[in-house]
Amino acid sequence: MTRDFFVVGVVGLGTMGAGIAEVFARAGLEVVAFERESEGLERGRGFITRSIERAVSRGKLDAAARDAMLERIQFTTDWQDFARCELVIEAVPEQMDIKLEVFNQLDAVCPADTILATNTSSLSVTEIGVSTKRPDKVIGMHFFNPAPVMKLVEVIRTVVTDEKVVEDIRALCAQIGKTGVSVADKAGFIANALLFGYLNHAVGMYEDRYATREDIDAAMRFGCGLPMGPLALMDLIGTDTAYEILDTMYKQGRDRMHAPRPIIKQMMSAGLLGRKSGRGFYTYEQPGSPKVIEDRMTPRPAADGGSAIDLTGKKLGVVGSGTMATGIIEVLIKAGFPTIYVARAEEKVANVRAAITKSLDKAVGRGKLEQADADAALARLSGTVQLDDLADCDIVIEAIVEDLHPKQVLFSNLDEIVKPEAILATTTSSLPVIDLATQTERPERVVGIHFFNPAQIMKLVEVVHTIATDDETVATALALCEAAGKHAVTCGDRAGFIVNALLFPYLNDAIKMYEANYASSDDIDAAMKVGCGYPMGPFELLDTVGLDVSLAIEQTLFREFRERGMAPAPLLEHLVTAGFLGRKTGKGFRDYRK
Repeated sequence: MTRDFFVVGVVGLGTMGAGIAEVFARAGLEVVAFERESEGLERGRGFITRSIERAVSRGKLDAAARDAMLERIQFTTDWQDFARCELVIEAVPEQMDIKLEVFNQLDAVCPADTILATNTSSLSVTEIGVSTKRPDKVIGMHFFNPAPVMKLVEVIRTVVTDEKVVEDIRALCAQIGKTGVSVADKAGFIANALLFGYLNHAVGMYEDRYATREDIDAAMRFGCGLPMGPLALMDLIGTDTAYEILDTMYKQGRDRMHAPRPIIKQMMSAGLLGRKSGRGFYTYEQPGSPKVIEDRMTPRPAADGGSAIDLTGKKLGVVGSGTMATGIIEVLIKAGFPTIYVARAEEKVANVRAAITKSLDKAVGRGKLEQADADAALARLSGTVQLDDLADCDIVIEAIVEDLHPKQVLFSNLDEIVKPEAILATTTSSLPVIDLATQTERPERVVGIHFFNPAQIMKLVEVVHTIATDDETVATALALCEAAGKHAVTCGDRAGFIVNALLFPYLNDAIKMYEANYASSDDIDAAMKVGCGYPMGPFELLDTVGLDVSLAIEQTLFREFRERGMAPAPLLEHLVTAGFLGRKTGKGFRDYRK
């Protein structure tokens, strides 16, 4: 049976501490809210009062509930008031000497069975615990900001924390309406350990001028469904805070993926701290404002008011008959382009047409497409088994198996068949586009147009230029994406492009975390969904993508970048060897056969 808590203390009434105090008061517990000085105490009281009043104004609380909540909070500057608490949480600045002083005071005042918790996001809970006379009753409770809104609490156990204390705190998290996830004491815990490696890598892309800040952010929002792009999120967190967390993580793990990119420290030194200073990776209307305004790096339309690329009357070709090819074909005919596709057999030609017809019929049935438009789209569609039938196409898109040799053979054949001025494009997600371009006599007319699956739904397309691709080809690819209603981002020809290069190292880190028995797969998934707003946890996503596909991409990234941190986790390799590939085989990180 877990312990009941009735009186909880909070040390530090800044934004986070005030929010934690409000959470407990809302849940019906008595709260001892502490600040060292009366000025800070009144400021904290103001934070809590204003937050509760906002809830009343929005109809989430009535006046009686508001008054009862405020009555449950005792505001104090006297350490002795913690003597009646069963749990005390510190939420003071993220500096070890300050936290150790707080725990020394609490250790002297609180009864022997009082649990002492730290809200640290990156410091060692073990170091804090062993500074007390009750290390077995010291634990981490890492709330996320704003605490009244965010549902995640990371419960951090040390090697000496009593397991009963962990159970009691997880039960308390459920009691106050939070999702508690259990994790060992390691810098960054779950969410920050996975999040900041990804953010650091995104900053590196920007620093290397691989892609613009807008394209990096758009790629992760549209390609992965994330609530914010990484650079916008860095601005929200603050470059100073990000630097401190990354530096702490690097010093503990010595993983180069966590070594803060130099530009982060440069920005911090220059006072470019993000939203709170008014400038970071973006420029804001004023300090603290979320509104981004134009600056010297903001992309601007061409001086003539738009692209000079006219795609009117252009004929498109697609090679392939799989799910991705079928989706791309549907996108093109709905956008008004006469499109011919090539499959390996007449049966596959018929299957593609049937799949597209069915998809269009569904769209009509749901009121998303007029019947006349569906009929017109199908009238623009033709299929064949002969590559020679692509001879008069203006753009040909390859969407066959993700294997370099068959693609190279295809591009060599297309180069001989398709008219010399036509563009040849590949939908590869990870293979070098230049290795296809060099199979042709027109490398300047070869480009990557990487659609995301399902192509009919996903807004993002990565337009990948090689060192040989000319500007007109890139502009034509961008114009095609715009005509098809897609959001295109541009990047160079590097393994993983933008999305996969950022996504799969993060997934790999999650596997390594699980492999080391640092946290369960369920808790890791919950941390990223509840704490960071991700649509899927890393293990849900890996099982959906397919572990074989994931391993292939991670191997490609490792071969390209030679970063030790990108080496595929051994557990992933073992699962693939065993044939546990995720949902498609019924078992991956989870068993779907039950």
